[in-house]
Amino acid sequence: MMALLVLVIVAPAGNATRAAVLALEGAALLVVLATSRERRSVRNARVRVASVIAVLVVVGVAAGVFPVALVLAVNSFLTVGILVALVGGLLRLVRLHGVTIQVVAGALTIYVLTGLIFAWVVSLVAEVGNSAYFAQGGDVTQGERVYYSFTVLTTTGFGDLTAATPVGQALSVVEMLIGQIYLVTVIGVLVGNFAGRPRS
Repeated sequence: MMALLVLVIVAPAGNATRAAVLALEGAALLVVLATSRERRSVRNARVRVASVIAVLVVVGVAAGVFPVALVLAVNSFLTVGILVALVGGLLRLVRLHGVTIQVVAGALTIYVLTGLIFAWVVSLVAEVGNSAYFAQGGDVTQGERVYYSFTVLTTTGFGDLTAATPVGQALSVVEMLIGQIYLVTVIGVLVGNFAGRPRS
């Protein structure tokens, strides 16, 4: 996920970058499907179908066939799908083995995915909205929107980008609250349980 995050921020805006981002998200979702608890034949069938769809979508995005708003909606859908599957896997892992380093790492990955989901939503709202999403106006890149999302999620708030619309301000407040509550409760409890467990 960190590679995806860095790619979105530093890569130049365009169809090739959007296709690469979708390819990375698709690969992550394929891993989730391939490692699910379903029967092997069901897993393999799902992976084959998802692979074909992923290749067609990535090629279409690279060729500029799909509108940007649709690509952002697909980004959101894939990221939410990965997040839901990860939460399910982490809950099973906690039930079976308690809090492990893998659970803590997975919980931190959920935090990163949350920031990406908000970045895709901000981008989608900015793309379909009639007015500028940011008070600073101008054309903002996808990388800047991801950067903005993580400054909001972590409540760093550098002030170089601020939401101008009521929808943008509401999204910012929701993201701030989720980010802080998640860190204080979920990550705090997991790290506390991991640090406090007896060593064998």
